[in-house]
Amino acid sequence: MSAESPAAGFPYRLIATDLDGTLLRSDDSVSPRTRDALAAATAAGAAHIVVTGRAAPWTRHILDDLGYTGLAVCGQGAQVYDAGAHRLLTSVTLDRQLASVALAKIEAEVGPLYLAASQDGLDGEVLVGPGYAVTGAVPATPFTDASDLWTAPLNKIYIQHPTLGDDDLAEAARQAAGGFVGVAMAGAGIVEVLPLGLSKATGLSIAARRLGLKAADTIAFGDMPNDIPMFAWASRGVAMANAHEELRAVADEVTASHEEDGIALVLERLLG
Repeated sequence: MSAESPAAGFPYRLIATDLDGTLLRSDDSVSPRTRDALAAATAAGAAHIVVTGRAAPWTRHILDDLGYTGLAVCGQGAQVYDAGAHRLLTSVTLDRQLASVALAKIEAEVGPLYLAASQDGLDGEVLVGPGYAVTGAVPATPFTDASDLWTAPLNKIYIQHPTLGDDDLAEAARQAAGGFVGVAMAGAGIVEVLPLGLSKATGLSIAARRLGLKAADTIAFGDMPNDIPMFAWASRGVAMANAHEELRAVADEVTASHEEDGIALVLERLLG
């Protein structure tokens, strides 16, 4: 389905890309071919917005390295970040009382969880409790007393389980606490508890409005189930070849992997 208001030479006015497993290769770089394709699309009048599950503190250094100065949606939609000005424009926090109730309900069903949490703000830390296995190179601050989890505003809580896999844990969490919080599976070992109703689509719609754009103008690229709401919101959703089967099932198209210039292949075709 084409956009209602195509940019000259390109059928969409907004390109929304996830970071990990989508725009970024495994070494956290963006290929020259993908950079060139994005530059050509933006030269044709489209805007590019990064939409990531990473909170702003763990996104801004990547954006700085890429020379990215536009808006970015961070923290699973909780934050709209102005990369050029290095400031948060919006930030949604998790109700800590509801989150505590939700965790208790989940643990009542599946047993004790390993926990981590992302604090709000540009200087917020990632707090990591005993047993939680940190994925990637996110700087982490350990805690041993569970009460330390609730001392400052949070964007999200991460949960892991000693035996349940990610998909099973996410489904169990939704069944136990879906009336209190949102649950997203954002990557291997990354199951997140979020404010109810929050998703990448929430943040992307806010950022798009700031640019005077809308869903019909948007093509989105992603790789994980947390990208499903963004695909539902956008005019077209493109899954990477390395994407989770749940996202591939709802995508309008599947392109090559993040290691094989999947974004560039689609943009080059659309640019003609």
